[in-house]
Amino acid sequence: MDANEKRRRAEDKRAGVFADELAKLRRRRAALEAKETRLLADAYALTLEQRSRIGSVSSRERDMPLRSMALELGMAVRVNDRSMQTQMHDAHELIELFPQTMEALVEGRVTRAHAQVIQDAGRVIEDATDRAAFERIVLVEAERQTVARTKKYAIQRAAVLDPRPLQERHDTAIRERRVWVTDLDDTLSTLTILGTNVYIHGAYNRLTGQGTTIKDVDRAKRRAHAAARAEAEANGGSGGTGPRSGPGSGAGFTLGETGTDDNGNVSGDTAEPWFDDRSLDEIRCDLALDMLLAGSPVIDPTDGAKGGLGAITAEVQVTIPITTLTGVTGSGAELNGVTPVDPETARRLAGTARVWDRVMTDPITGVVTAVDRYTLHPSQTRFLNARDVTCRTPGCRRPAKLCDKDHSRDFALGGPTSNDNLCNECVRHHTLKHATNWHVEQLPGGILKFTSPGGKVYDSHPPSRVAFVPTDDGALAVAPF
Repeated sequence: MDANEKRRRAEDKRAGVFADELAKLRRRRAALEAKETRLLADAYALTLEQRSRIGSVSSRERDMPLRSMALELGMAVRVNDRSMQTQMHDAHELIELFPQTMEALVEGRVTRAHAQVIQDAGRVIEDATDRAAFERIVLVEAERQTVARTKKYAIQRAAVLDPRPLQERHDTAIRERRVWVTDLDDTLSTLTILGTNVYIHGAYNRLTGQGTTIKDVDRAKRRAHAAARAEAEANGGSGGTGPRSGPGSGAGFTLGETGTDDNGNVSGDTAEPWFDDRSLDEIRCDLALDMLLAGSPVIDPTDGAKGGLGAITAEVQVTIPITTLTGVTGSGAELNGVTPVDPETARRLAGTARVWDRVMTDPITGVVTAVDRYTLHPSQTRFLNARDVTCRTPGCRRPAKLCDKDHSRDFALGGPTSNDNLCNECVRHHTLKHATNWHVEQLPGGILKFTSPGGKVYDSHPPSRVAFVPTDDGALAVAPF
């Protein structure tokens, strides 16, 4: 056996060792996830006991124990309290309704992801005996297949045991239709629409048809322009081939004294045509956003009052650093305090804005910092929205403009309506603060100290508004404040 063969066998053996160690680590992780599931389920069970002792029939008041517990646990591990509330519910359901799956998780035979897909698919099975049979069958698949394959198999088995007809399942599922936004990197976001498959596929098909038509028109325009250019050259013209700079990245041509119009026909001027170099995906996206932003809905219950629903325009809050606005720096702006905006878009939005809000904190400017009434002065609202950006409860990212302006020390107990006693709290967390034993104290600099019913303390700092400043040589340096 030569040296190369020995090395290959040794490396193959190491690969086997890696696989064994990884499998051991995954089993240990599954066991830890089982312990965490048990803890979350116990916490959920405690909130059910607390709820049973509340005599009020108000659903909001009866939900407060669960909300408070979810906020306590979420802050401890830096997880949004809504997500924590869902995790607590799922943990309780897994233990109560899927004991075989929980046992497999404890023993490390399946991962928490496997357990979740079994739980998600099997919760529609109401009969306990049928659900146990479903668990037993699907667990065999889960122990030897990936999560994706297990999910497909679990859905198929659950559909067989689900006592509800398809129409009833559809009528229930359609109540879950919704739209949400997910922010990505590089100033991109996704708009997800969850709805009936017929309408979703129909909308996609229409966008594809419209996009294909645009591509067909562009191809015809290119062919006509090429033919006009060839004819001009054949007639002794001096057709140039310089690329056109302008909207899009398409290339146009200068034909001396002869050009083409928008349809590719020969014209007597030197106007250069614009070609659409967008891909079909890009066109579909642009068409969908154009129609959503400028179109009118089919169902309009307003009967056209004040222009109807079609007259309602999109509204966003964009915070733009003055150095970006003036072109001194290339740093971006922020949209609704959540996601960045590229400088070019920010400056374009600023140029079309109907109203400008200036927020100054220097007392020399005379900005209102307090009033002798409960209602805030408009300048205070602008200041708080700029300072807080979002709801100040840790983990919550609801934009400040959609939040309540909360007195950290209650106005009824002598708390002033001043900027150092006000903060933004969304309705959910504002209500939770007043309905439970959560306590919020505002420290200098807009820092909030949250004290939970369990005595844990969590600080919430306002987001930093300035990270870099320009230097004399055109570079950027860390701001000294």
